[in-house]
Amino acid sequence: MRVLLQRVARAEVRIRPDGDALPYVSGRIGRGFLLLVGLTHTDTDAEVAWMADKIAGLRLFADADDKLNLSLADVQGGALVVSQFTLYGDARKGRRPSFVDAARPETAVPLYERFVALLRDQDIPVATGVFGAMMDVDLVNDGPVTLWLEREATPAANATL
Repeated sequence: MRVLLQRVARAEVRIRPDGDALPYVSGRIGRGFLLLVGLTHTDTDAEVAWMADKIAGLRLFADADDKLNLSLADVQGGALVVSQFTLYGDARKGRRPSFVDAARPETAVPLYERFVALLRDQDIPVATGVFGAMMDVDLVNDGPVTLWLEREATPAANATL
């Protein structure tokens, strides 16, 4: 599982429907984290739970002494979670990236939904995009603070599959 985390002053995602329909806002947050989430074939609930817990506990907001000591809960921040299969793109060869390492929707959708639910279980307000949709993401990067988070599946976790 890979997550590109950006601390934001605000962010929103608009869905671009097919045809003549107008774009609409699917999710919007104020202060918090924009989370671009990619899943791979070997990801399980264990990786998703670890990532949700890690993100909920990250201290990336400044305290009164200007130290990064405060979490999302401490600042009453939210999370905008957007599916991003391209985080598993491999552009080492050729000019067109390969996306074979990205999980197929039948695997990725339940894990994505579980990730969102686990964040909500930690009392984090969560807004989302729409899995698989064409989306426009607007954000005001705060800092900027950007982290690449990755959790690879452990062999023991996959032994029960």
